[in-house]
Amino acid sequence: MRIGRQWQKFSIDVLATRPSEAIEKVYSDLGSRHKLKRSFIRIESVKEVGRDEVKRTELLQMLSLESIVKW
Repeated sequence: MRIGRQWQKFSIDVLATRPSEAIEKVYSDLGSRHKLKRSFIRIESVKEVGRDEVKRTELLQMLSLESIVKW
């Protein structure tokens, strides 16, 4: 993402069923958290990671659920 005049690289884990859904979540999350327009966010790659590579505990908890119910 672009902060000031510099581009800052990092990785983020999101829970999604499709790559397009993951991209949309990243745009939405970074845009709302850091007040960034989509043109200031560059997504270089999207890849599926294994359960052992996930770092965020809330994602691990969601992965352990048998099913997710939406209201």
